[in-house]
Amino acid sequence: MDIITTHVNADFDGLASMIAARKLYPGAVLVFAGSAERRLTAYLSADLRNLYGFQKLKTIDLSEVSRLIVVDTRQGDRIDKLQDCLSNPGLEIHLYDHHPDAPGDLRGTLEVVELVGSTTTIFTRLLQERGLSLTADEATLMSIGIHEDTGSFLYAGTTPADLRAAAWLLEQGAKLELINHFVSRELSAGQVALLSQLLKNSSVYVIQSVPVTISRLSLPGYVDDFSVLVRRMMVMENLDAVFALVSMDDRLYLICRSRIAEVNAGEIARAFGGGGHAAAASAVIADKSIFEAEEELLQQLYRHVRPKAMAGELMSAPVLAVTPEMSCAEASSVLTRYNITMLPVVRDCTDRRRPRGLLGLISRRTTEKAIAHQLGHAPVSDFMSTDIATLPESGTQAEIQELIITRRQRLIPIVRQENGDEWLCGVVTRTDLLNLLAHDPARQPQSLLREDEHPSAERSRTITKLMVETLGRELIILLRELGETAQDLGMRAYAVGGFVRDLLLQTRNLDIDVVIEGDGIQFAQAFAGRKQATVRTHEKFATATVILPDSQRVDVATARLEYYAEPAALPVVEKSSLKLDLFRRDFTVNAMAVHLNPDRFGLLVDYFSSQNDLKERQLRVLHNLSFVEDPTRIFRAVRFELRLDFRVCRHSEKLIRSAVQMHPTEKLNGLRFFNEIRLLFSEDNPLSALRRMESFGLFTRLWPELRPNLKIDRRFVHLMTQAEKAISWLRLLYLPEEKKACECWAVRLLALFSRSRELELRRFCDRFEVPPTARRLLIERKRLAELAANEMMRRPSLRPSEIYWLLRGLDNEALLVIMVIARKKHIQQAVSRYVTNLRDVRPLLTGQDLLELGLQPGPLFRPLLNQIIEAQLDGEISSKEDAVTFALRLAGKGGDSFASA
Repeated sequence: MDIITTHVNADFDGLASMIAARKLYPGAVLVFAGSAERRLTAYLSADLRNLYGFQKLKTIDLSEVSRLIVVDTRQGDRIDKLQDCLSNPGLEIHLYDHHPDAPGDLRGTLEVVELVGSTTTIFTRLLQERGLSLTADEATLMSIGIHEDTGSFLYAGTTPADLRAAAWLLEQGAKLELINHFVSRELSAGQVALLSQLLKNSSVYVIQSVPVTISRLSLPGYVDDFSVLVRRMMVMENLDAVFALVSMDDRLYLICRSRIAEVNAGEIARAFGGGGHAAAASAVIADKSIFEAEEELLQQLYRHVRPKAMAGELMSAPVLAVTPEMSCAEASSVLTRYNITMLPVVRDCTDRRRPRGLLGLISRRTTEKAIAHQLGHAPVSDFMSTDIATLPESGTQAEIQELIITRRQRLIPIVRQENGDEWLCGVVTRTDLLNLLAHDPARQPQSLLREDEHPSAERSRTITKLMVETLGRELIILLRELGETAQDLGMRAYAVGGFVRDLLLQTRNLDIDVVIEGDGIQFAQAFAGRKQATVRTHEKFATATVILPDSQRVDVATARLEYYAEPAALPVVEKSSLKLDLFRRDFTVNAMAVHLNPDRFGLLVDYFSSQNDLKERQLRVLHNLSFVEDPTRIFRAVRFELRLDFRVCRHSEKLIRSAVQMHPTEKLNGLRFFNEIRLLFSEDNPLSALRRMESFGLFTRLWPELRPNLKIDRRFVHLMTQAEKAISWLRLLYLPEEKKACECWAVRLLALFSRSRELELRRFCDRFEVPPTARRLLIERKRLAELAANEMMRRPSLRPSEIYWLLRGLDNEALLVIMVIARKKHIQQAVSRYVTNLRDVRPLLTGQDLLELGLQPGPLFRPLLNQIIEAQLDGEISSKEDAVTFALRLAGKGGDSFASA
């Protein structure tokens, strides 16, 4: 007996191939190895079944099978119970398949395997060669099989043979209206709902630089043709690779779709015991929950996804390079200054962004040894390594690993050929590769790959969905316009710093910092022109600020690196790459970036495991000299601890203590430090931050002017607590916002200096180069507040008018300082009464009213008005009529100056 069969869950390609095979084996029996898709059941009418002699498997005596013809698969486990006949004596096996070789493939007496889009294409060629014709129904069915498996010729696995086969079938009478009906169908309301759930439950992972979408769905019952929904999702969202894990009727299905060469859907499905080809495949997963299956799926993807060109993405650029005549001592200085271990040696680095003519590599170890041997004056060409391999920007991860791991080359120059000339466009270091491998889940212990840890395990991932949910439509549009402008200029734009940190914390932050790989000032000017905005440039630091018509600000910086000539000095700035720009940042949580260019919009860049630190809510510096080179980072660490509720990690805390002990007092000065102090005192309730500063031993170095020597004692806590109470009191008053405006940092700082003389405050302002406006604010408010507080202390029973004249002219800062330093409750009550009731009192009569009463202006005219408002404040008069009587009575006593005209 001859039997023709195909894989379980037969599709149109399998069915069409079975009927085509019957043309080649006229006496064979058609048997499905398992269930068929519901669409096939609908297509196979009773007449068609009878016409081709389909039989049920249970009616077949498998021991009688002498020839088994298997189409559209070679996997034994995919023909289910028909495997029982494989042990029949003398059995012939004929195999027809378009899938690539895979472990577990059957071996046949005859094997016709061609890597085309569908198995039906193979049979079409065989039928043509034998001169066999088809009915219109047969041609239609075979056309459907080809269309389905090639995605109507849009899948990557489509070949010219598939189109030639479709053309011949059309000549044989294939009916296009039927093909269209079964290949392209409108979704039902239920299918639309399921598609919506698929989209909602999908996540995007960037694996080997390839975005892969994984979707999860659990359904109570079986849903036929679910693969149609996966394909529709792929088309709607323009996805390159989709893997859907669907639990239906207590079984877990994996549906794989891909349209790019980097992702072979068949390989992934076969890893789960399923099958298929490069563009479409599936598997049934046993004994795993949907979350366990997703974890294993990620493992398989990381093992099987073919890497895209990676060198161009991974490299650092522009490249620091030296010429062969530079001395070893000079090269050692460059290596130390930029904290790198190896430098390329080039023939020409006149254009620092395009070094030309690679000659070799020189390492820090080599230069240091040369100096130790009294050879620091010798040129680097004498000791450089010349046996080096290079890669183009299209180099893959495997090629990078081969050079760094197998050939033990610590640094790989990435070169570009242009017009017969070669120039150095970047370098990939051993650290770059280690970081990449360390964050590769395929190489991590399985216990570390719990489902909730996948995001933090990725070096880069797409966070577009998070951006939309957190930022809102207008801000997303602005970010996309920034990326489009960079794309038009041939540059790369990234959102960086606190904006990205707060985004991952799902906190809305409107302070947008953009880094440009290119010319930041040119970019800012172009973007300002596009948005009809104003731009302020800072040539020295290659930065700019764009101020949009709605007052939104965008800070733009050229990707740059910094080095410090000496501790606490201002940094020297040079243009660089994004990676080196992020490396110069203060803490890892502020060293992330998000791509803004349209081709990679929303892709997070994380070189330093920043996501893990964010998850652990810890602050960690990027290198051990961070606080020595820039001590202002100590203040930022304290401030971020307070604002973000983070904690400095143990190692970074040790580095802070070392840096504090290392710096003499005179180094902790200047405007940069004052700005950090002002920001710290602008935070709400900074007392805990001040305690933290005291624990680092910063007080005596930071504020030696304070008398008595500052420490957080009971009186200190009382003053800071009073400052917070006063500020909160003002904020909670039912007053217009402009009446509550206040420089809160000044109130807190003056509370700190309330036990010191004005001379100490002046010295503080001198040492920290406090700007003139802020200097006046501090010194004058201290003096005026203390004068007023002392006067109210001396005179406890002040009339309302006396309070008015005493406090009139003081701004909110001075008034709050009085409340802080007041040693008696009646002083605070007087200030409260002035702010809430007395400050805005206006005289019942004006100068014009006095003129209309016939009074002649003179030297006592102003005193008269003052006496009127005093009478109002003290309750002696309460109406305009009272004020007129009062004014005329006073005028009668005023002599000639108030006589009638």
